[in-house]
Amino acid sequence: MTFRRALAVFVLAGAVALGPAPAAGQTSQGGGQEMPRTAWGDPDLQGVWDFRTLTPLERPDALADLQAFATEEAAAEFAAATAHALDADRRDGAEQSFGFGSDIERAYNQFWMDYGSNLTEDRRTSLIVDPPDGKIPWTPEGRERPGTFARAFSGMVTEGPEDRALSERCILGFNAGPPMTPSAYNNNVQLFQTPDTVVIFNEMVHDARIVPLDGRPHVADSLRQWMGNSRGRWEGDTLVVETTNFLRETSFTGSSANLHLVERFTRVADGTLLYEFTASDPTTYTRAWTAQVPMRLSDGHLYEYACHEGNYGMFNLLAGARAEEREAAAGGR
Repeated sequence: MTFRRALAVFVLAGAVALGPAPAAGQTSQGGGQEMPRTAWGDPDLQGVWDFRTLTPLERPDALADLQAFATEEAAAEFAAATAHALDADRRDGAEQSFGFGSDIERAYNQFWMDYGSNLTEDRRTSLIVDPPDGKIPWTPEGRERPGTFARAFSGMVTEGPEDRALSERCILGFNAGPPMTPSAYNNNVQLFQTPDTVVIFNEMVHDARIVPLDGRPHVADSLRQWMGNSRGRWEGDTLVVETTNFLRETSFTGSSANLHLVERFTRVADGTLLYEFTASDPTTYTRAWTAQVPMRLSDGHLYEYACHEGNYGMFNLLAGARAEEREAAAGGR
């Protein structure tokens, strides 16, 4: 199978993690530049950071022979083929493989999409850097457990809003995390700092995490939250945010409420922030795994994401499910 054909199969299967991003893997300020610092001396991570990239979370089988980094030629071919496959205005028949019809599945046309146009600057073939194969190390149970978004598109009966994905319910943004992973649009996050607090504010569904840095412990295990319970600390010039206490409904690639997440934010160059996260969940993964998402400083602003514009979308989803039930019942008479 040719590279382009293999890639097309991969993209149409929905396995590409969506979303031009700067280089990963740098460890210090480039060009002898001084680390920007706050008035109280901590590394200054503040600003709006753009994390678009076409590099998928997991390395697709179509890129397996390229190992961790693609050649310039292969990266250009990957970007062109991916952009074509993801083009919401495309009407060449291939979109029917999604199973919903082009004018439903692609109701948001290309004007609204903002995946980015390239792999990461170092042409990494997966955001996952450990394990080296760029794959999530699933347990058998974890591999079989679908996330809420996958369940919503599996053909299951939608009894109520709880059967739909959290992003559809306007509870969490699908790229806001934690952890944050690139997606179709609104791949922006703004960081605010005080001496004892960091705020991680995502554009998607305007989620904000307020992370204490004062050494307080996590809340009791019985208290669960949509975005978990985050506590932060400085390790040298790296901000480390540890998050526990997720809800069972919170699903990151099918994870359970046992998810333990460690995020690291390091300003590796004047306009580059390296975001790294390590996910652990013994009921979902055979071992901890790590991904790196390079972010680029933006001069743009965050804008309100008015999810469902009053949540009319959820009303229509449930009304559609009831209409399908009536149609099925009538057909069975």
